Amino acid sequence: MLLHGILPPITTPFYPDGNVYFKKLEANVERYSRTPVAGIVVQGSTGEAILLSDQERRDVLKVARETAAPNKVLIAGTGIESAIETLRLTEYAAELGYDVAMVRTPHYYKKQMLPANMLAFYRTVADRSPLPVIIYNFPQATGYDMPAEIAIELAEHPNLIGIKESSGDVEKVRKMVEGTRHIQRAAAVTETFDAVTPRMLAASASSGVSGQDQGGELVPVGALSGTPAKPSSTAVTVVGKLKTRQKEVGFQVLVGAAQKLQPSLDVGAVGAILAFACAAPTACYEIYAAWKEGDAELARLKQERIAKAAVRVAGELGIPGVKYGMDLNGYYGGPARLPFLPLTADLKSEIERMLADIRN
Repeated sequence: MLLHGILPPITTPFYPDGNVYFKKLEANVERYSRTPVAGIVVQGSTGEAILLSDQERRDVLKVARETAAPNKVLIAGTGIESAIETLRLTEYAAELGYDVAMVRTPHYYKKQMLPANMLAFYRTVADRSPLPVIIYNFPQATGYDMPAEIAIELAEHPNLIGIKESSGDVEKVRKMVEGTRHIQRAAAVTETFDAVTPRMLAASASSGVSGQDQGGELVPVGALSGTPAKPSSTAVTVVGKLKTRQKEVGFQVLVGAAQKLQPSLDVGAVGAILAFACAAPTACYEIYAAWKEGDAELARLKQERIAKAAVRVAGELGIPGVKYGMDLNGYYGGPARLPFLPLTADLKSEIERMLADIRN
């Protein structure tokens, strides 16, 4: 699965009484689906997953899956402290039709989280997971920082396709990219080299080619003209009206610090899962788009535009700050759950000033 680009780890909306506000979840997902983000992460840290019951996590995953556009990569946050519970939630996400599972590092028993423990945990999950898995390293929240060497070793597993590295350490990103450069895997992409999801294939198959149903079978373009297609990265296949090809991708390193997006891309990151993108998805995407086009100066200017706000709103004020930023930009943020407290009037005014020219 191609993971290049910007993905917001969406928040979980609540009523003032703390119950999940599913209609607002639907509205947010619908709106993110109309932005240029590559996909959506559901039940990550910004989604307050750790504050939800198991049933609430499942319900949120279900509603988001039913609402998201088929061309958006869907990543389910399924990490729980034990491997067995992580697998149970991952299997449920697979049943719903998610594309990737994001599994945070176990951390409650920090002193026992030695390299052997982490290697065994992730290999066990990856061996049994019906979905490809990305590692989620978030030391600011967990107190555990996975060493680059462990990530590099885990990258050899064929079902561990990437990592969300949220430490903000650009040099560590460089080290992981260089240490996994030899890994090459095939991913289906569109003619414009965007990700292809199974939901896209299913929707296109049902539409048929020239009005004729192909039943979901991959049809080589060469076969349509009577010429057998040669198996290569340039070979095109067709499902319904969707043309796809294969792209070679490596172990995909995504980052979680919006204020360091451009330098992380410069050292080899392929994209980012950014809390700040929940409030400002287009502003974050513009950095990636400028970098992708090779316009380093524009990327730098776009990076400078959001840097201070990203640090303050997402990094320091956290989920309540992100949610208020969403309220300002036309999404539903609303309250966070205790132990988070509502923002003061002064903090709200500060966020309003910081986001005054960052509208989406």
